[in-house]
Amino acid sequence: MKLRELAHSRTGDKGNTLNISVICYDAKHYEHLRAVLTAECVKAHLAEVVRGEVVRYELPGIAAFNFVLGQALGGGVTRSLALDAHGKSLSSALMGLDLEAPAVGGTAPAP
Repeated sequence: MKLRELAHSRTGDKGNTLNISVICYDAKHYEHLRAVLTAECVKAHLAEVVRGEVVRYELPGIAAFNFVLGQALGGGVTRSLALDAHGKSLSSALMGLDLEAPAVGGTAPAP
């Protein structure tokens, strides 16, 4: 299944750093995403763009995650000739990530 089936996203930028929030449509899917949506899988999925470290921050109170992606904007808004200097389209790219479907009831799969 695609990540977009369980969550939506917003982005923001500061210099050459991009943050992508991933917000669950339903809080019951938070634990599943916590198990499968790692910083490593986000970095691998966006490897063509992200050159730096990816850090995941967990926000269980609002069933969301914030991913901070270093060296992700081609030098930053004022230094890049990229068509998407702010990285807004990267949230759509991340929402296309293929994930394992949650178990019945929305909990994380057994290890």
